[in-house]
Amino acid sequence: MQPLLALAGTLCPFGQAEDLVQRLTGLPVSDSTCRRLTESAGQVLTAQYQQHQAVVGPPVPAWDFSLPPQEGQHFPGTVAYLGLDAFAVPTRPAQGGGIDWRMLYGGLLYDPRKEHTIYVSDYDFERVAAVLRRYAIQYELGQAETLVALTDGGHGLERVLRQAFSENLVFVLDYYHPAERLHTFGGLLHNQDPGAATAWAAQAKRVLWEEGGGGLLAWLRGVSLPRRGAAALREELRVLVGYVEANVHRMAYPEYRARGWDVGSGPTEAGCKVLGGRVKGTGMRWCVAASEQVAALRALYASGEGLWDAFWEQRRWKPYLTK
Repeated sequence: MQPLLALAGTLCPFGQAEDLVQRLTGLPVSDSTCRRLTESAGQVLTAQYQQHQAVVGPPVPAWDFSLPPQEGQHFPGTVAYLGLDAFAVPTRPAQGGGIDWRMLYGGLLYDPRKEHTIYVSDYDFERVAAVLRRYAIQYELGQAETLVALTDGGHGLERVLRQAFSENLVFVLDYYHPAERLHTFGGLLHNQDPGAATAWAAQAKRVLWEEGGGGLLAWLRGVSLPRRGAAALREELRVLVGYVEANVHRMAYPEYRARGWDVGSGPTEAGCKVLGGRVKGTGMRWCVAASEQVAALRALYASGEGLWDAFWEQRRWKPYLTK
């Protein structure tokens, strides 16, 4: 009964969880009971992570790190992926009313065929990286020849992931982030002509796709600016060039594609939506600890691999329900 109550509270708001459990079991359960049990389970899970213990699931078939063929083309070598991103959660301020938006990090490990995924979440991205490392060891991601980190290039992510994993970790900047910046600049450059703005962005993206960050950097340095609004455009171009310079080592897209690697962080963004769907509902305002606990449980359940059941079996739970 306890795993069912916690699962209901993990997947939907506590009021809905109460109704769901009563309909499934016929037993009267209050939303406060669902809340208390879910948060208690999440507290145990987050404490287990912080004590450097990964949840050990049941034996599973070894992950396949071989690259799937694309358009009939087969790629040699093996690869595993990790991702790390953040999203805002509405929490209650320590003092006063209103909403304090805090960034909750979602991390994941996955195989190139997207058949296996492990999710982790925490407000501290260093803890997320540390737990991901333990899961990577548990699921033997070291068997893959290359471990690729697909991120949006956020501040500190590369440093933290290298510390947790290895200096040999290969970083790939999600292609759609620089592509979006190119569209934005194209709109500024041709603000009176949407067609020209789209054509400029398409050309810039083609350079990036075919020549990588180095090619794009050289191309941007040759861009001619109109006299009208030149000062503002010059500053925007300077910022764009600086962005490419800072990320050029993560933008070798022709090489990545030649190896059959992913260049988009879709799985990471999808994972953040899964976690965010539980803690970003309309009208929600969380205590920080409660949101972290529920998100950790949501990540555990989303992972599959038998981790949810293993967590409950290993804890030898004492009853949390009041008599």
